[in-house]
Amino acid sequence: MRLRLLIFLSMFLPGTGLTAGADQALSDVFKRVNPAVVEIHTKETDVARGGIAQQVSVAGLGSGVLISADGKVLTAAHVVQTADAIEIEFLTGEKLKARVVSSEPAADVALLQLERPPRGPFVAKLGDSDAVEVGEQVFVVGAPLGVSHTLTVGYISGRRRPNATFSGMSRAEYFQTDAAVNQGNSGGPMFNLQGEIIGIVSYILSHSGGSEGLGFAITSKVARQLMLEQKSFWSGVNGYMLSGDLAQVFNVPPPGVGVLVQRIAADSPAERAGLKGGTMRATIGDEDLIVGGDIVLAIQGVSLAEPNGLATARQKITELRPGDPATVTVLRGGRTVTLTTTIQP
Repeated sequence: MRLRLLIFLSMFLPGTGLTAGADQALSDVFKRVNPAVVEIHTKETDVARGGIAQQVSVAGLGSGVLISADGKVLTAAHVVQTADAIEIEFLTGEKLKARVVSSEPAADVALLQLERPPRGPFVAKLGDSDAVEVGEQVFVVGAPLGVSHTLTVGYISGRRRPNATFSGMSRAEYFQTDAAVNQGNSGGPMFNLQGEIIGIVSYILSHSGGSEGLGFAITSKVARQLMLEQKSFWSGVNGYMLSGDLAQVFNVPPPGVGVLVQRIAADSPAERAGLKGGTMRATIGDEDLIVGGDIVLAIQGVSLAEPNGLATARQKITELRPGDPATVTVLRGGRTVTLTTTIQP
């Protein structure tokens, strides 16, 4: 009798109804924002593995989100930084070419421009990430392992600011989440339950290589500031900061700080400046690197060994206007060389 009474009373408890209502609300929000989420397909030139000095063409996959009707897409910098070609695919199946407008690798965020506006686009809204509290429920939409428009749900587990000696990443702020994030999610949006973008998926911490409940997304505030409010640019370089013992291995001259150029995108500012990327893969200590390329020592006369040198150099580049000269000092073949290029519109 007591068991029957408990079962009867449970039918009138609010928990079940609220859960169903919340599930339906999430489903409705997902249906509304999903058309703004895109797959990003890239092609780039990489260096073959196995100790062979040979370049190969490789395909890449990431996610992004449409934020304007004229075709602006936010994504992660590492998805597109050295891409030779970019194609955006929408939920409808429409495919459009895109180019990188600006990129901030230190914060892992980039802005793309489509070749033309998509047909009947739904534009997602950038929300206020400052208003988000730890413990709030969020959801991520992307293409994990190529499975397009996948929804995963989780919570904000924390706010994180990376420590960075040289890169200027002190400007970056990340949400930590337990929402499942895997390869292919990079660059995809993190939404609040109102369907506003509060983050752009960046990376995971994992022993297995898959999702282990430690995903990170750059906050929408930082993405907005770096890509929409401040002047920024795209270099087309994938580099690795050298200092200390590693700088000595590469014979970087005193004070022993530089950026090893590993890969360069075709028709990028870096390629036009004459920078050379690496030609062979090598493992040095615990680091897997592409070696044989230039080592950047200074940009616009700013030594990268200076405190916040890389951030200062980037700022100087953003202050240039079309037609202005830009200079890069590199270590190439044991000699210091200064390269000069002209800023293009």
